Amino acid sequence: MQKQLLDRFFAGMKSVPFQINYWDGSVVTYGGEGGESPRFNLIIKEKLSVVDFIKEPVMSFGEAYMDGLIEIEGRIEDVIRLASQNTEQLWSRVFSSILSKFTTKSKQKNNVQHHYDIGNAFYSLWLDETMSYSCAYFRSKEDTLQQAQLQKIDHVLRKLQLKPGETLLDIGSGWGWLIIQAAKQYKVKAKGITLSEEQYKKTIERIAEQGLGSLVEVELVDYRDLAARGEQFDKIASVGMFEHVGQTQFPVFMEAVHSMLADKGLSLLHTITHAKEAPTDPWIQKYIFPGGYIPSLREIVNLLPDYNFHVLDIENLRLHYANTLDHWAERYESSIDEVQKMFDERFTRMWRLYLQSCAAFFRTGDLHIHQILFSSGTNNELLLTRDHMYMDAK
Repeated sequence: MQKQLLDRFFAGMKSVPFQINYWDGSVVTYGGEGGESPRFNLIIKEKLSVVDFIKEPVMSFGEAYMDGLIEIEGRIEDVIRLASQNTEQLWSRVFSSILSKFTTKSKQKNNVQHHYDIGNAFYSLWLDETMSYSCAYFRSKEDTLQQAQLQKIDHVLRKLQLKPGETLLDIGSGWGWLIIQAAKQYKVKAKGITLSEEQYKKTIERIAEQGLGSLVEVELVDYRDLAARGEQFDKIASVGMFEHVGQTQFPVFMEAVHSMLADKGLSLLHTITHAKEAPTDPWIQKYIFPGGYIPSLREIVNLLPDYNFHVLDIENLRLHYANTLDHWAERYESSIDEVQKMFDERFTRMWRLYLQSCAAFFRTGDLHIHQILFSSGTNNELLLTRDHMYMDAK
């Protein structure tokens, strides 16, 4: 019965030919046009819970891979392409109701710490030397990961048109390299905020090492609490944090930025996006980013006028993130022995699947990443062209 139900399920998956090796030794090819060779092979080593698999196939597949019950032979990008072209069968609209739950400050802090407080030692194995955990910016395919991350930071700072003496806030400042570079390059007074204890401690160390205590500070605080204090900044950046805010809290986030951004000030929002509103991947929601929600571009743009924000520039960096994830996945695999010393086999397989599948999702076009630059009110004193974003760039 289990095999019959799985056979019926897989038979409904179209567009990409694939092969299933069942636990009883039988091999069946599905999908695609007749005569086309399978793009990948899934080896199901043991019987799966068919009820769970049919009800939540994405979750069940992810957990089965983590537990070593399923192996993948072939490119994971082809697996993701199949999933992307059969979304109605894989992602139930039931999950949309989950996303509407209110995200409290304490819950958001717990969610952030679930992901980022795994430990600096873990992230340092596969991130670059700047410890930048967001989409890099590649000027060429030959760029190293560190080059591309430094170029991303430079790209963000150029867009903000920073001037000496200005104040900059980075919401979700990670391990602090953006605020450090801003102070070093532009002589601004930069402040970062994070909810991660590990990121906070590392940023404190870096500020001291760079001798930038007079220009750079970091605080372990929620953006809502910072806004309630009445602090204001000339420029505000948020890189890779908006995905943690939660759909119901988008207006709260925008109101906080509105209250903290000086009149005519600039803000840059760098976030993963969907082409249209969609439920969060349930496996990602449970194991990687609890409480997360990836917005559509139009959700963000539609919000901005309500807070007197004027869009100045929108850029899509989709392939840059695919390349970034390729680097991360490669560095992760090269450090796999160290990862296995820190964590168990299930954790190791979970992160492998996460990094490789995300790279594939960006390549197939189901995920995008946008940088959205906007001003608080009308600013007629900005540079007229985008030349400053590329002039003298190395």
